[in-house]
Amino acid sequence: MIVAIVDYGAGNLRSAEKALAEAAAQNSNGGTARVVVTADPDAVRKADRVVLPGVGAFADCKRGLDGLPGMVEALEEAVLKTGKPFLGICVGMQLMASVGVEFGEHKGLDWIKGKVVVLDPADRSLRIPQMGWNNLDLKRVHPALTDTRSGDHAYFVHSYHFVAERPQDVIATVDYGGPVTAVIGRDNLLGVQFHPEKSQHVGLSLLKSFLKWIP
Repeated sequence: MIVAIVDYGAGNLRSAEKALAEAAAQNSNGGTARVVVTADPDAVRKADRVVLPGVGAFADCKRGLDGLPGMVEALEEAVLKTGKPFLGICVGMQLMASVGVEFGEHKGLDWIKGKVVVLDPADRSLRIPQMGWNNLDLKRVHPALTDTRSGDHAYFVHSYHFVAERPQDVIATVDYGGPVTAVIGRDNLLGVQFHPEKSQHVGLSLLKSFLKWIP
């Protein structure tokens, strides 16, 4: 099994690669996974699973993705048409939205209907960005979260969050002066606002389950 991490100049790729390799090594499903970091659209098409990381501003990340000739088309072919399991991490998750409004309004991939807007906690003592550990509140069961429970904590660093149009697309939230989307998904699409590679047991468990997930 080949897992492609998309390299478009906007992510901590080595940490994601290392975490996925560790998850693959710990899985006992009788197979092996090869994790590749790639900027080649053909490699994305040929991969069995696709991971889109992202760190920074929504607009910069989308610009970087658009700047790789053929990459958005390859992602749409592999993920939307072929149905390969997809994981978006942090801004990679936010790019799944219809639009982001960080430093202007910018189109996302529009895979899950919604908007990425600035965090606006009701508790004004809470700082922006949200930085650190927060407890997950699971809204529904998902195969990639089989070993995760409400109350488990994950590590976040973000100033903007995904507001989904459809409540059924929200898998988990956290409380940060109000509900904030932590995990989103539908069909073969999955996105996490937190950083699995920094989230210890929760992050490793999610990656292990993602590698075994058959949508």
